[in-house]
Amino acid sequence: MRDNATGAGLTGMGREELLALPAAVDLDTGNRALGLGRSKGYELAKRGEYPCKVLRLGKAYRVVTADLLNLLGLAA
Repeated sequence: MRDNATGAGLTGMGREELLALPAAVDLDTGNRALGLGRSKGYELAKRGEYPCKVLRLGKAYRVVTADLLNLLGLAA
């Protein structure tokens, strides 16, 4: 996990980047925001244990951005 220049601490995305996300994002983007690896993120989503709300749309997983921002303490 990296510490980036925008002050987001241990997340893989800066505050501005997180706040600019659409209503739902793909699982890889959610994983990046949470500092999770790809395999771990998909494993958690498959087991229904992802740390925020995930929608299953066909074969794809979508992370609800509002829940993601709330978990990261960035909710409006």
